[in-house]
Amino acid sequence: MKRVLFVGQTPETVDFSDPALPPNFNAEKIHAGIAVAMRQMTDRGWQADLCLVDPGPTAGPTVERQLSTEAYDCVVIGGGIRIPPKSLLLFETLINAARKAAPNAAIAFNTRPEDTADAAARWLDASQRT
Repeated sequence: MKRVLFVGQTPETVDFSDPALPPNFNAEKIHAGIAVAMRQMTDRGWQADLCLVDPGPTAGPTVERQLSTEAYDCVVIGGGIRIPPKSLLLFETLINAARKAAPNAAIAFNTRPEDTADAAARWLDASQRT
């Protein structure tokens, strides 16, 4: 069974005034999207785990700790971390944490929580063809 780690920022710590984020976005909508993403991955027969991080110095160690608990086939980093320019350091921190703690895992990126399963599938399906 394929195992996927979905990494996102804790919704309650998101700065919704950031113009890089969609208008009318809020923590409730993010939580709903995460629920859809987790269900979609389970529906594909994958074991899906969620790792929400707070921006700041604990983010990298939090991801490393989660990645040390299981052998993951893919790590999906959410668009809420990747897209806003002011999240660049957090994004780089998480990429490096994933590379360090799970060097054999594919790394994928979603654009919104609801396309997380598709992001993982791009890499999990590719690994089945090779």
